[in-house]
Amino acid sequence: MDPLADALTNIKNCEMLGKKECEVKPASKLIGDVLKIMQKQGYIGNFEFIDDGKSGIYRIQLLGKINNCNVIKPRYSVQYKEFIFWEKKYLPAAGFGVIIVSTPRGVIDHNEAKQSHIGGKLLAFVY
Repeated sequence: MDPLADALTNIKNCEMLGKKECEVKPASKLIGDVLKIMQKQGYIGNFEFIDDGKSGIYRIQLLGKINNCNVIKPRYSVQYKEFIFWEKKYLPAAGFGVIIVSTPRGVIDHNEAKQSHIGGKLLAFVY
């Protein structure tokens, strides 16, 4: 059971089917942070949290810009100098897509982590 993996798989499947929106449940703070980064990078539109009395649901507006997204398992610990190696492993080309990283400053993308000279644990990739 990995809610983040289920959420990203659901988003990818809805994108491939050409749907305009998708619902992800259960909702969690980590999934919300990952969705904020995907929205900031322009991969998804607006999303909202819906309280259903249980764990909640995220309703996400899809823009049709995601080719692939998935979690990175195991969640490798990386230093900021090692991001180039992981970019080559998970992204199709340099400067195309983002790797989402959990750092002591919160969940950010790998470009911001490189600029801030901080490392963390790899969570997911999107392109």
